[in-house]
Amino acid sequence: MTREEVLNTLKEKFKNDIISVFDKSPKRVYIEITPESLTRVAPFVFNDLQARFNIASGMDSRYEMEILYHFIIEPINLLISFRVKLPKDKPEIASITPFFEAANWIEREMNEMLGITFKGHPDMRRLLLPDQWPEGVYPLRCDYKEWDETAIRDRGV
Repeated sequence: MTREEVLNTLKEKFKNDIISVFDKSPKRVYIEITPESLTRVAPFVFNDLQARFNIASGMDSRYEMEILYHFIIEPINLLISFRVKLPKDKPEIASITPFFEAANWIEREMNEMLGITFKGHPDMRRLLLPDQWPEGVYPLRCDYKEWDETAIRDRGV
């Protein structure tokens, strides 16, 4: 399948799920989708388009939470990043771990560091932060306030 065929297939099959497409370069495309469509789009890209789940990355864009799910179709050297925006006051989305075991740890990290809830995740226990870290305090959020008066944080969190 060619690059154009892949993009046309996605645009046709998920026309009601796609919010926007940013064709950045011959090797990179960003497709913003609705949060509800992630569990339909991701397995299709993996199973039907033979893409590999690469990684996901989350960020606080001040007014909303954003997750990028990165898939690569190696035979045509195309990286497709699916962008999902979540409301900051209730950032939750279905987990893709049931489809891709590789998403397990990155979803746990985003939960811990950004407060994003992944519904249906099989194991949301802590991954990075110490046990004494308070619940509801997310170190990678823009509104993070230091909670430990004795902490010296000159090298990150």
